[in-house]
This record gives sequence, structure tokens and C-alpha cells, in this order.
Amino acid sequence: MFDVVTKQEVLKVLENCLDPELGISVVDMGLIYEVKVDNENVHVRMTLTNPGCPMARMISHDVEETIKGMKGIKKAEVELVWEPKWTPDRLSEKAKKTGGYK
Repeated sequence: MFDVVTKQEVLKVLENCLDPELGISVVDMGLIYEVKVDNENVHVRMTLTNPGCPMARMISHDVEETIKGMKGIKKAEVELVWEPKWTPDRLSEKAKKTGGYK
């Protein structure tokens, strides 16, 4: 028997995935819309600040690899979505205090 990874644990490790321009985590940026954990598999629905983001592949790959690095995870899938559209209202209080995003 293995310990099942929780959504909260996934979100906690994703705090280590930073927006390369702002240095703010994808979690604090409000880019993570949904995390589903199914035993050893994790599916993340996330967005970016805009569809033309040149760092899209790098950011989604970082999220996927970070999740795959978790003990007990065999598969991680990242789905980029554009609805609902991201707005600065999704920033966490921590991110708002840094003043890094206008």
C-alpha cells in the first residue's frame, strides 16, 4: 500500500514553480485552476497570463516535472486552458504584496 498524494501536497510543491519573468509561483499567480489526483496520477488544468506567452512550454514542463518528482506519482499531465481568462484578480495576497505584477 502506498500513501496517496493529496491536492494540497501537489499545490505545495507547485509553489516551487516560478514565473520566470516575475519570480512568483504559479500557485500565487493563480495560474492553477484545478488539480485532480487519481492514485499515482495527477492531472492539472492551468492557464498563463496570456495565450501568446513565449514561456508556455517551459512553465507547463516545469509544472509537470515538479509533480513527477513527488514520491508516489507515476504520471503527471498538464492541460493548458484559456477559459476562464486569467486576470490579476487571481493573484494571491502574497503575490499582490510583492508588487511584481501590474
